[in-house]
Amino acid sequence: MSQIPTYVTGVPNGTEKGLYLAVDLGGTNFRVCSIHLNGDTTFNLTYTKVAIPKNLMTASSAQDLFGFLAKQIEQFLKIHHEDHFEAHIRRRQTVTSPDGYRDEHIFRLGFTFSFPVQQSGINKGTLIRWTKGFDIPDAVGKDVCALLQQEIDLLRLPVKVAALVNDTVGTLMARSYTSPGKTSTLLGAIFGTGTNGAYVEKVRNIRKPIGGEYDKSTGEMVINTEWGSFDNQLNHLPNTPYDEELDRDSVNPGYQMFEKRVSGMFLGEIVRLALVDMLKRPQSTLFTDANSGTNDWKSTTTINPDTGLFKQWGLDSSLMSIAAADGTPELSTLRQELENTLGIYSASFEDAKAFKDVAYAVGRRAARLSAVALGAVVLQSNKLNESNEPVDIGVDGSLVEHYPFFRTMIYEALAAIEGIGPEGAKRIRIGIAKDGSGVGAALIALVAAGMEKNAVPDYLNQLRSEVTERFGATIPQMGMATTLV
Repeated sequence: MSQIPTYVTGVPNGTEKGLYLAVDLGGTNFRVCSIHLNGDTTFNLTYTKVAIPKNLMTASSAQDLFGFLAKQIEQFLKIHHEDHFEAHIRRRQTVTSPDGYRDEHIFRLGFTFSFPVQQSGINKGTLIRWTKGFDIPDAVGKDVCALLQQEIDLLRLPVKVAALVNDTVGTLMARSYTSPGKTSTLLGAIFGTGTNGAYVEKVRNIRKPIGGEYDKSTGEMVINTEWGSFDNQLNHLPNTPYDEELDRDSVNPGYQMFEKRVSGMFLGEIVRLALVDMLKRPQSTLFTDANSGTNDWKSTTTINPDTGLFKQWGLDSSLMSIAAADGTPELSTLRQELENTLGIYSASFEDAKAFKDVAYAVGRRAARLSAVALGAVVLQSNKLNESNEPVDIGVDGSLVEHYPFFRTMIYEALAAIEGIGPEGAKRIRIGIAKDGSGVGAALIALVAAGMEKNAVPDYLNQLRSEVTERFGATIPQMGMATTLV
């Protein structure tokens, strides 16, 4: 796994206060947020979202896109923080810092940028390549934080891009701020369209060199695992013909093999491939009236020729959630949904039961593999042995939020892991962490602001010292004769 150092060297405890900005460029939309941390694990969030114009996604110059983003930040401040914004503008031209700002009068901003970057500091990251339909060659190889800051400065906005944020790290930070009790959060994980995790590691355990500057006082750093790429060689992961076919027909064969068995983007496709295989078998009675002595819906089971069942990605993972949630005696909800979404008309109870069993097997495997990732981090941390406090984990994503019993299946698997067991699993607390790209990004900006204060001496004191050092010998002492020239 990549195990990327994030330069974030602390997590919040819920007592933090202040007003921070966060922006999120994750795809075709751009979101601007302000987050007021109340200091009691609660916060108030205000945000706007705008679509990125198509022409800016493939602009000839990075300045075109980042200038647009800076303009959205300006509009947001004027609309939602007009008084604060105007006060900032009036105070902007001061001599209390090298940049013409007073620290307490600047909005610190966390920048969630969901494209591949090589990070070299808490607010430094070079764009490796564009994805998701963006293609601006001029920006590749440049520091994205600097590109945004440059456009912010051209508009004379009192905003500093303080932190470059990965959404998984944001999930960790958001959970740590809002989690109950005194225990800080160990791990933030996303189980949704994709999957990834970030956790707090002791710096002494990090084997790869960490370039750039970071706060060494905590002895810790958040690591972005990029665990979606775990075991691409398939030395350990389970493998089926359906996994092999999915991978072979994907846009990135041979990569993200863990993610392809866990995340919501792929689970529906695995179910679809299994069902198609069943339909091809001569002895199969799936979706035929022969499956049921008498079809209790009094009509013939038929499949629409244009069904998504025979098309790649034609079965959405949300159908698995409906199957898991349907506890009606005849599975009538699921049967109706098979008709609505897949064009399978008058499916019998036995058909629906077969679908439910296949979906359950795929979903349960995903949950148990998710537990492997979580359990590995818990064991690495040794938290279960260091104290009797809960081990707190923050999670986000559609699977853990909306897939019935997904977390229950994770706990069942944690209890089966050697070194954790049933008693250890009871001490692992998994809670939803909402809005990591907003609240989490703001909290990382807060951490970055704290690092600035620790790293940079007060500018006025520094200026006084330099003046004294340079001119001290020429300033006459009391009682000495002076000559004015």
